[in-house]
Amino acid sequence: MSNFIINGLLQSRNPLLTFRRFRGKINIQRPRPPHYERARVLEIIKPYYKKPEFDAPCIDAERMQQSKTVNNPYETIIAREARNWFEHSKLVALLHVNSIRQEDMFKVQVALHRHNISVKVYGKSIMRKAVADTKFEAIMPLFEAKTAIIFSPEGQKIKHVLNVLKKTPQLVLMGGIVEGKLLSRNEFMAYATMPDLTTVRAQFAAVLDNVGGKIVADLQCHQSQLVNLLDAYAKNNSQTDETSSVSGADKKEDS
Repeated sequence: MSNFIINGLLQSRNPLLTFRRFRGKINIQRPRPPHYERARVLEIIKPYYKKPEFDAPCIDAERMQQSKTVNNPYETIIAREARNWFEHSKLVALLHVNSIRQEDMFKVQVALHRHNISVKVYGKSIMRKAVADTKFEAIMPLFEAKTAIIFSPEGQKIKHVLNVLKKTPQLVLMGGIVEGKLLSRNEFMAYATMPDLTTVRAQFAAVLDNVGGKIVADLQCHQSQLVNLLDAYAKNNSQTDETSSVSGADKKEDS
């Protein structure tokens, strides 16, 4: 009896509880509206975005351009130095720089420095200040990417530049300026095959000398021909007189 009371009446069982946030399946496409108090809070903290103006992109671009064109004294000094290089260099080569190790770039600089040739790398903003309102302004489109510049006070060093560039495929020749004239890549390489100015002047002087000598020879041609004919005629007459005198002497001896 005691066991029946303990096992049947006094024994308690714990209920199984399962927690669910929503009663049914959540509808993502048409969610339930929030509670009134929560809806008020959400309405207050809802972000507000100002409607952009019609010409806002143009205004923003102009502001960015103005912020970029802030006067930088250091860039002005470097731009003045770059313009000085352009004005006092007879040979300028423009090179597109591909991916290259700094060690290889240093070797190129050393090889060119042995021939009194300098290698410089300037940014686009500096070059814009350096070549603005000058005769070199046409090279600005070449500085959209990383570009190296070779300066030399002597125009005859173009062969040394090409020899060094052949050993460095990472540097691509795009053009150059020789004696103040802008040349394309093909014109630049064709200029390298031409002799120097001293040799050309010597050849031109030789041609002028030959032309002058030919003119003098043509003018004296008839006189020289007349003198030769008279000389030949005089020689024939002298030989005839000698022959006649010899034959006359032989006749006297025979008689």
